[in-house]
Amino acid sequence: MRRLFYIFTFLPFYLSCAPTPENVQQNSELPPIYPDYCDVTVPENIAPLNFLLRANCEAIEVRAGELTLNTRGNEAVFDIDDWKKLMQQSADKEIEVTVTALIDGTWTQYKSFKWQVVSDKVDPYLTYRLIEPDYEIWNHVQIQQRCVENFNVNALAHHEQLENRCMNCHTYANQDPELSMMYVRGPGGGAILNRNGQLSKLNIPGSVYFCFSPTGRYITYSTQKIIPAFHSLASKRLEVYDAASNVYVADMLEHRIISSPLLADSLKFETFPTFSPDGKYIYYCSADTVSLPQDIKNLQYSLVRIPFNESDGTIGTKIDTLFNQRSVCHPRISPDGRFVLFTVADYGTFPIWHPEADLQMINLQTGAVDSLSIVNSQKSDTYHSWSSNSRWFVFASKRDDGLYGKPYFCYVDKDGKTHKPFCLPQQHPTFYDNNLKSFNAPELGKGKVPFDVDDVVKVMKEQAISFK
Repeated sequence: MRRLFYIFTFLPFYLSCAPTPENVQQNSELPPIYPDYCDVTVPENIAPLNFLLRANCEAIEVRAGELTLNTRGNEAVFDIDDWKKLMQQSADKEIEVTVTALIDGTWTQYKSFKWQVVSDKVDPYLTYRLIEPDYEIWNHVQIQQRCVENFNVNALAHHEQLENRCMNCHTYANQDPELSMMYVRGPGGGAILNRNGQLSKLNIPGSVYFCFSPTGRYITYSTQKIIPAFHSLASKRLEVYDAASNVYVADMLEHRIISSPLLADSLKFETFPTFSPDGKYIYYCSADTVSLPQDIKNLQYSLVRIPFNESDGTIGTKIDTLFNQRSVCHPRISPDGRFVLFTVADYGTFPIWHPEADLQMINLQTGAVDSLSIVNSQKSDTYHSWSSNSRWFVFASKRDDGLYGKPYFCYVDKDGKTHKPFCLPQQHPTFYDNNLKSFNAPELGKGKVPFDVDDVVKVMKEQAISFK
């Protein structure tokens, strides 16, 4: 019995051992790894960049600086403690990475690549919606929060606990987890406000897209009459347009609605409002009305702004146009006030199914427009948000297959130069191959929010506070 005990104890250890490369052949091409982590810039606090090699190999060896990983199969999964040590030692340095694979009995070493590690950390928490990629099943939605420093995930809202309701995005005030809001749609729904972990349900008439002011007292929001339409062409699966849309401001302290005729023009569509970090402007998108849906390709939104006074809650009287090339949506201002990041498409206001949709960025100090060629792909790139230090932004991209959106992170250095983005790392490298949901509207936060799905279920039973 003692001999059998020793056999079964050492057998798993024997099977886990991977062969060491010998008689290695050279390959001048980069390794076909997925996700594509070749020559990317990453923050010091990111989770391990686990990946798989798209090759029928028996084993792989990965050398990343002083860290060496040998494993059977085609998956590179780093020990998280070893990874954190590597990142801390490599802050503001380059790591050379070499992948060697055992294929058909022969070891092949691919061309090495670099990981540029920067000490500018990304905000550690990411919230997002998980949604069916075609958006037809709108009520099978989840809102999750993921710690990007490891692989911990928790649910903030889930359709099964909320009577299969549609849930809109979760947005922070100044990336602060103690002040945030999300929407639960349908009868009895409302805006779920989180203030220091205390949840309340608000009835803000017609609110769709929204953003907090710097003090958190106000939100600016748009009201929409949204019409979905399905294309006959596979490349244009779904179009969504506004039959009417206006912009308002809600005073969260006095529960009142502030309006302006300039933001509710019957001859304009106004949408996607957001405050500047100093609270002095509301940026939004505006388009001349056209006959819909027949003239949808003539629907062109411009990036504009209007003054706002946080001290007394008044809206200005002059609208400035900042950008009017192609059609603009989702403007987001960097927390340091230097840049406005937005999406451009050929037409309309729903870029997620427009493969030509790209991100662009205006330097608000110089007026220069950056086309972000290193960031964009041949598929839709949109739904972006900033990290609190203005050094990172995250966005949803369909670059892999044109169907499923995934979160990508991009570094913006002190000179305003963007670097090659990388996909959110997962614990299991095959995660994205097996995942059947799109990551939608990713938002970065400085900490974990102090509520979960059970808290949302409880507050949904309460009477909503009305705004007038």
